[in-house]
Amino acid sequence: MTATAVVDALGETGSAPRRARWNPAPRRTPYAFLVPAMVLFTAVFLVPLGYTVYLSTQKTQIQGLGLGRNARKQVFTGFGNYTAVFHDSEFWHSILRALLYGCILIPLMLGLATVFALILDAQRVRFQRFGRIAIFLPYAVPTIIGSMLWGMMYLPSVSPFASVMHTVFGTTSVNFFGAHAVYLSIANIGIWGGTGFNMMVLYTSLRSLPQEVYEAARLDGSSELQIALRIKLPMIRPSLIMTAIFSTIATLQVFNEPNTLRQVSYGVVSATWTPLMKVYHDTYTGDDVFAGSAESIIIAVLMFAVSIAVLRLTNRHTFGGESK
Repeated sequence: MTATAVVDALGETGSAPRRARWNPAPRRTPYAFLVPAMVLFTAVFLVPLGYTVYLSTQKTQIQGLGLGRNARKQVFTGFGNYTAVFHDSEFWHSILRALLYGCILIPLMLGLATVFALILDAQRVRFQRFGRIAIFLPYAVPTIIGSMLWGMMYLPSVSPFASVMHTVFGTTSVNFFGAHAVYLSIANIGIWGGTGFNMMVLYTSLRSLPQEVYEAARLDGSSELQIALRIKLPMIRPSLIMTAIFSTIATLQVFNEPNTLRQVSYGVVSATWTPLMKVYHDTYTGDDVFAGSAESIIIAVLMFAVSIAVLRLTNRHTFGGESK
């Protein structure tokens, strides 16, 4: 090596070049951004879930007459609360009522949402903006307020439906709170309030599809109905599955609608009509937070199992069974 090369290698400072030190900061940056979300997820989900599981394994032990300072103690009971829930027929009746309610609600609500989304996405439909707002507006109404409004309209003395039925069909009495009709009455409130949200999800999915596909179909002579049935619906099937899963979860969580109608249903809607109403009744009216916690955990497991079942049933048709 010549003297000139040595001088160039040493540089102006006269010392050999140093290796750049490894800085771990860039690798830690993504985790730093995840910390707030993980802290929030732990605080609002994992901690309450863990505490609920803990409460579900406890019970109140009463000594003597239950009077005195230490007459009531919280003790570990293992799976005792779960065993009691599994043998509680009213809890399973509430599950069956919620499933029957869902069998009425989900097909009608998603069917109407799909039809409205396809109509608003059609090429020659006018007043699309007004239509979107009008269909979505009931979703903005709180469920308690909507249930109170519909509950008043279901009352025979003030119901506009009773007068319409009398004028059209000649009948004088329409009982919206009959043993079987009450399912339709409650499902009607859910359809009225939930169709708009699902319609917006499906409509957004339709607007994201490439327009070239529609243009090619029109050049081939396809009508708007054929485009809707053979092109649009298959392409938005993942969105349909997502809304179906969310609607299934909401079915087991229904509370406001039947709980509000319970006040005017003449005893047809009981205090334990749905699973969450059963949890509320046992926890606060029955003053047994331990049984309510066990019921909550069982409901959560059932919702998870139903969601997985719905996803697996539709997965093979949507993604060809590739995802596991």
